[in-house]
Amino acid sequence: MSMIKEIEKLKKERNAIILAHYYQPGEIQGIADYVGDSYYLSKIAQQSEADYIVFCGVEFMAESAKILSPEKRVFIGNVHSNCNMVDEFLNEELVQLMEDHPDAAVVSYINSSTEIKTMSHACCTSSSAVDIVNNIESEKIIFVPDKNLGSYIAAQCPDKEVILGSGKCCVHDNVSAREVKSLKETHPQSKVLVHPESIKDVRDLADFIGSTGQILNHAIDSEHDEFIIVTEVGIGFALEEKTENKVFHFPDMVCGGMKRTSIEDVYGCLKFGDNEIQVNEEVSNKAAMALENMIKLAEKR
Repeated sequence: MSMIKEIEKLKKERNAIILAHYYQPGEIQGIADYVGDSYYLSKIAQQSEADYIVFCGVEFMAESAKILSPEKRVFIGNVHSNCNMVDEFLNEELVQLMEDHPDAAVVSYINSSTEIKTMSHACCTSSSAVDIVNNIESEKIIFVPDKNLGSYIAAQCPDKEVILGSGKCCVHDNVSAREVKSLKETHPQSKVLVHPESIKDVRDLADFIGSTGQILNHAIDSEHDEFIIVTEVGIGFALEEKTENKVFHFPDMVCGGMKRTSIEDVYGCLKFGDNEIQVNEEVSNKAAMALENMIKLAEKR
């Protein structure tokens, strides 16, 4: 029996689902039950009746799923799947920001450590960030860790004072306006679709700004047939799968942390219980409030 067929068999035996982020390798997206961006996968993990969740993404995503559903067994596809923004942003920076601005509500990007989430009023994803900041009653918001997403939110929420952390996604932050302009010169008919984790100079070149999922949907629905996609190249798998006769060009954007999951890793999670996520109960309860507010505030009208 092939490993993929064995995975399907084990999923039925364990009442398991496989979740994969758009930045995962194509073969992992291909075996997943659900593929999406962080917000979509967070909701699926919470709403699913599965007993096992194999989360093929980076570690904070699996931890968030476990916090939202402590009764479920949650596994990270590969324990070395890390996010540099999470690793590099220090708790001490947020503590200092809170001391400097005691009247501000803290909104943390879901790309943050569990400890950062315990200090937050609400979490957000790139697709829900503007709605969440607008829906929080406080007029003063500390937004961490991503300074680029934070500056985008500030521009979209002019009635709020948004105080930024210093974090960044190295994959998005490293793309320059010059690189995007060069692609545009080579492919002048292309529309430029940009993730808000990009720097402002790149966002200013965009025909559309949105989360990974929003970029995908925009490309699918658009009457145009050629695009420059300014986000991680893994989304190319879904773009090719869900469109016909459309052409996509990418800057050099590869997230190493997202590319570490293998079919063998997923099999090990299901067969042997490898890479199970454990979160301290007290810490989990504190972080759960921010994640639950993420769901509530994103849907508030």
